[in-house]
Amino acid sequence: MSKPMTKTQLVASLADEMGADKKTATAALDAVAAIVAREVAAGGAVTLPGLGKVMCRARPERMVRNPATGESVTKAADKQVKFTIAKALKDSVNG
Repeated sequence: MSKPMTKTQLVASLADEMGADKKTATAALDAVAAIVAREVAAGGAVTLPGLGKVMCRARPERMVRNPATGESVTKAADKQVKFTIAKALKDSVNG
């Protein structure tokens, strides 16, 4: 398995694909990340065409077990970010 692409590599590749400089590509990538974070934090969902859908799901209060002591404790309700992969991406990866 190869190493994951770093942000620097992603920005360089994005700049090349856009035909722009790295500063513009960095600004575009940061803007997309900020928009997704803001929308998901507000309880919405964002569909990234060709990649998938980012959404926030509420998890109810539940009982969890401390593995060190075996003690059961109640964990408060919280939110969890989910990413669902697009079918087009799955199909392209699986040939």
